[in-house]
Amino acid sequence: MKKVKRKIYHDKLASYKDKDLIKVVTGLRRAGKSTLLEMFRDQLLDSGIAPEQIQFYNFELPEHYLNKTWDTLYFDIKAKLQRGRKNYIFLDEVQNIPQFEKLVDGLYATENTDIYITGSNAFFLSGEWATLLSGRYIEISVLPFSFAEYLEGRNIDTGNKYLNYEALFFDYVNETSLPKGIELRDEGYDKIYEYLQALYNTIIEKDITQRYKIYDKRAFANLVKYLAGNIGSPVSPSSISKALKADGQSIHHATVEKYIDYLVASYVFYRVHRFDLKGRKQLATREKYYIVDPGLLNVLTGREKTADRGHILENVVYLELLRRGYKVWTGRLRNNEIDFTTKNPRGEIEYYQVAWQLTGPDTEQREFKPLETLRDNYPKYLLTTDAFTSNRNGIIHQNVFQWLLNQ
Repeated sequence: MKKVKRKIYHDKLASYKDKDLIKVVTGLRRAGKSTLLEMFRDQLLDSGIAPEQIQFYNFELPEHYLNKTWDTLYFDIKAKLQRGRKNYIFLDEVQNIPQFEKLVDGLYATENTDIYITGSNAFFLSGEWATLLSGRYIEISVLPFSFAEYLEGRNIDTGNKYLNYEALFFDYVNETSLPKGIELRDEGYDKIYEYLQALYNTIIEKDITQRYKIYDKRAFANLVKYLAGNIGSPVSPSSISKALKADGQSIHHATVEKYIDYLVASYVFYRVHRFDLKGRKQLATREKYYIVDPGLLNVLTGREKTADRGHILENVVYLELLRRGYKVWTGRLRNNEIDFTTKNPRGEIEYYQVAWQLTGPDTEQREFKPLETLRDNYPKYLLTTDAFTSNRNGIIHQNVFQWLLNQ
């Protein structure tokens, strides 16, 4: 597998190097956070930083945390600091250390330190941490490989105009967007499935059910499968509770809401709020959810991706917008829904509608109409897999594969 640099994240880390902020890298387990820090460390070494100025700790390895408390780690690290020189300290999966926030705070307060940490659960950015270090950290959220990164990792020459992007896209979503998936391709799909199953079990067991003491594991598992089977569709805790009850599983809507919060905090699902475009306000009901890696749907639903390719494509576009630094909502306007109402990194509004293909006048009308009802001059995009596209009433119709590759 070719080493993928992941320029977006490297550039973000580099832009905050030596700034008086703790760099917090968050995201799903195995999304590439550790590799990102290792590559950034190597970049520091290549730039002339001496090895003794860098300390790297992986707190998933027992030798780095077994029988150690936050204070013993603090003094171990401090004893190795180079006086009069900048010290770069990397703490990988730091949430595994009890009271880790005291360790980070102590190191941050120490002269000539530049701190980088990772974590696989968003709740570690709340509570004690938020109180102690509020305003003193920057969060960089890492997602699995984009479609472009996936192709780069497979050494696919995207300059080849004869590439079958549709086939490559189905490879991408049917296997996994997690970096390890490309390494496992040569061993067959069964190995990828086993890897995803093991990873999912670790996330559910270690990051969620143990951490939050969930005893009704069957109800929780059914909720996860329900969300996975309804990606891109508006749902609410009440509607989920009713649907599960009709299927013979009784679970209160307050419990559903709590379980969803755990899944979002563990980066398995992403919640997208609805925005009333007429009233210009965020709505608090019937959010949409998208999964962090479409490959996980094989574990959760076992469905053939071609059966729900429209929502899968929508899921991929949503994650790509996040990678590019967009803030994203779904838009409601009278009886119409806009897939994504966004603010780009410059704070400018853009609208996106996503469909697999325009198969005829009815489909074309259905996809263009919601954007045409908007009476403003902000950019509007329709993304589809069609090879030949045509703009209409100021709406930019673009091939989605080219959009995914042109960052």
